[in-house]
Amino acid sequence: MKRTVVLQELRIMKFEELYARTQMRSLSQDQAAEILGMSVRTFRRWADRYEAGGAEGLYDRRLGRMANNRIPVDRAMEVLALFDTRYWDYTAKHFHEKLVGEHGFKISYNWVRLTLQSHGRVKSAPRRGAHRRKRVRRPVVGMMLHQDGSSHEWVSGQWWDLIVTMDDATNEIYSAFFLAEEGTMSSFQGVMDVIEAKGLFCSLYTDRGSHYWHTPEAGGKVDKDNPTQVGRALHQLGIEHIPAYSPQARGRSERMFGTLQQRLPQELRLHGITTMDEANRFLKETFIPAHNARFARQPEEAGSAFVPFAGNVKDILCVHEERTVGNDNTVRYKGRILQIAASSHRHHFIKAKVTVHEYPDATLAIFHGPRCLGRYLADGQELKEDRTDTKAA
Repeated sequence: MKRTVVLQELRIMKFEELYARTQMRSLSQDQAAEILGMSVRTFRRWADRYEAGGAEGLYDRRLGRMANNRIPVDRAMEVLALFDTRYWDYTAKHFHEKLVGEHGFKISYNWVRLTLQSHGRVKSAPRRGAHRRKRVRRPVVGMMLHQDGSSHEWVSGQWWDLIVTMDDATNEIYSAFFLAEEGTMSSFQGVMDVIEAKGLFCSLYTDRGSHYWHTPEAGGKVDKDNPTQVGRALHQLGIEHIPAYSPQARGRSERMFGTLQQRLPQELRLHGITTMDEANRFLKETFIPAHNARFARQPEEAGSAFVPFAGNVKDILCVHEERTVGNDNTVRYKGRILQIAASSHRHHFIKAKVTVHEYPDATLAIFHGPRCLGRYLADGQELKEDRTDTKAA
């Protein structure tokens, strides 16, 4: 016997007992209704039905009847067949969006979720952990951005790192791209994408990875007096760098990656994408715009904290390494020999202190103070057509 039928039988038995007591004047209708958890008006209606037809008059005739809006069995089987043949790795929510958007189904998400769970296609979500207070979002866009990376099997048999830079106020993703391994250059690229598209922002919230921070003791406080290349560049741009000390502190970016890991690999598979170049193009042109339209929220306040940047951001968001020029006017950098060409404003640079810039695209440059002495390919060959006595920002 179904639980609903059993509960109805018990409630009728309890009503009969209380109704008899009201007839004997040992209990008022108000008290009986309170015990049953119903209004006095409902108790009187039940009493009228009981007096007219006995216990049979109290049964709910809807129990055991097929609902008028019940999904037909063949329609349910069609949904399960679609899931099994095309969307087997989708979440229930993502699958429901596909059914409604691309297959013309007019069914509720809750029905899809319960159907997939009851047929063993997806598992019920685990219960949430201990209660935590939600960190208040920044009210205006550009006040704080999150940057983080996630290593995952985004394409079958291939593990890549996905670097995401997103706004705390809206959850909007400003920059996202795949690469082989997260590091200093990927951080520079993400920040550069944002500045070129939006302008300078106020602060960047990151984990304590070694390319972001120097941490003297494992699990301890970061050393803010000994910045990494990323820390130096952010300070030079006037962007506050904020360290996170737990995964819970990075809750927004962690949840973002959870969503991406449940949706992006399936979309890449569905579009037949197998290479990193194709995946990055799909991210930029298709997935991220659709993702932002679906998940981004409105900021609490109007306006923007972004400000225009007129300087040369490329020569800030790069690795800076100091070197001493050799007797042959060359600079040695990571196994490469960079030849400084003759300059119109100085006879030679022997023993001079210079700074080598290494850019995210692997090209190099040598600067003496603010003046660029030469630009080079990744292998150390000089880019003669680009070499001018230009100044850095």
